[in-house]
Amino acid sequence: MNLGKFSLSALLGAVMAVSAFTAQAQDVVMDKGGVIPYVIDSRNVVARSGTGLCWRTGFWSPALAASAMAGQFPAGCACDKDIVPQDKCKAPEAAAPAPAPAPAAAKPIVLSAKALFGFDKAVLTQAGKEAIDREVIAKLPQAGEIQMVTVEGHTDRIGSHQYNQALSERRAMAVKNYLVQKGIKADLIDAIGYGKTSPVPGVSCPDSLGRAKLIECLEPHRRVQVQIKTKAK
Repeated sequence: MNLGKFSLSALLGAVMAVSAFTAQAQDVVMDKGGVIPYVIDSRNVVARSGTGLCWRTGFWSPALAASAMAGQFPAGCACDKDIVPQDKCKAPEAAAPAPAPAPAAAKPIVLSAKALFGFDKAVLTQAGKEAIDREVIAKLPQAGEIQMVTVEGHTDRIGSHQYNQALSERRAMAVKNYLVQKGIKADLIDAIGYGKTSPVPGVSCPDSLGRAKLIECLEPHRRVQVQIKTKAK
């Protein structure tokens, strides 16, 4: 056996292995300024041993290895991975994008019963149809795809509950039927009568008023409200 040839081959193999390890080791470039815990060359690159270990200076300490920066991470993340806490060696997770704000609910369109119907009636007048065309139909192209239209009929407190309930339902249905005539699908429209159960807040009309003045005072309660719900654009 030729021991000379064997020793030379082994030496060459070891040198090649060390060279390959060193080539694979990524350069650790220290940030300028502050105390540096590792030996660096003129390029601020940390010097390594033949086996890829970083040469430490006399200033080295675990705390300094974990705080002296080499780019995005502390130098110890590359040189002393078993010492530096792993959370210091990971890029911070990107913050989740803030959820898109919920679209503001569209305000209901309030139509005075006086503008839509004759007194104590549930048949739309020509002026009432024009009011719906102007206040509701004209706004639909900008509203987006319709999901639901809610039509609410409301009365004042004069008269019995049963009478007002029936009147509010007939008025809501009259508006719904007109919207259907204008091209809105009937199954997208919900017509509800509330009678006198949902007066407008803040309107105070004492019974001591004469009938004519009481009817005039209560006018804001006699109304039809149209709420349009559309898909977000």
